[in-house]
Amino acid sequence: MDYLARKYLRPRKIPSTACSGCGLGQVHKKVLLAIDELGLGTGDIVWGTGIGCAGRQTFNTWKGDNFAGTHGRVYALATGLRLALPPEKKIILTVGDGDAFGIGLLHLLNCARRNVGLTVIVCDNLGYQSTGGQYGWTTPAGYCTDSSPLGMWEPNWVQGGRDILAVLKAAGATFLARHTSFEGRNAVLSIKKALLNNGFSLVHVYFPCVTNFGARALGTRRPATIYQWFRERTAAMDQAGPEVDFPLRTGIYYDASNSRPEFCENLRAWVAKVQEQGGNR
Repeated sequence: MDYLARKYLRPRKIPSTACSGCGLGQVHKKVLLAIDELGLGTGDIVWGTGIGCAGRQTFNTWKGDNFAGTHGRVYALATGLRLALPPEKKIILTVGDGDAFGIGLLHLLNCARRNVGLTVIVCDNLGYQSTGGQYGWTTPAGYCTDSSPLGMWEPNWVQGGRDILAVLKAAGATFLARHTSFEGRNAVLSIKKALLNNGFSLVHVYFPCVTNFGARALGTRRPATIYQWFRERTAAMDQAGPEVDFPLRTGIYYDASNSRPEFCENLRAWVAKVQEQGGNR
């Protein structure tokens, strides 16, 4: 990480202010590895985020251009930037599960429908951890949180036959993957594929929250025990996997990279067509 930190991150933002044992740094490193292996520099990428743990720990450490949006609204900002920036410039968004699958879901779905050229990394710590550990859109059924002391009772986006990635696929996303922060090369390869797709890409990454989810849902703040809970539930999408209460199936969910025109390309082509017909008078 030292090499990556020196190359891509602001020295005054290191070390991280994340809680001890937090898995967000592992997610951050995987994104930086993917960027480095693709030969991209700080001038090739604009990095944005929304609110929460993912926001505080990622975009403002980036040496290059970066921006932040309000909760769930970063996609609208990023769409405007995508239209304004040269096509070769990459836009990465690191957002939390609430930013993506809760308050920001409508914006996210419309980015997928339009096939806007964004790479979205959803950093999912299974709830609203930066505000005290309330349950969220991916909190496992039955697990206790600050706002569900007797167990999470609402249907979530990842159990009971529901999968938010299926919703995004139906909306029009052209690359979708899911991983955990513990995975190595597979997660990096998925992020690289996402960055190479000229369209809407999303990589959903689970990571452990020691301070809130661990303490309330699992009854421990011991990182090794919490990490083991994740490992026992993780298996590749093409494998049967263990019979557990909250299975984490990882891998590339859908890959139709570069299969349809990116939003800005469509818009520019439409503007050119209108101008040819005299619509600019």
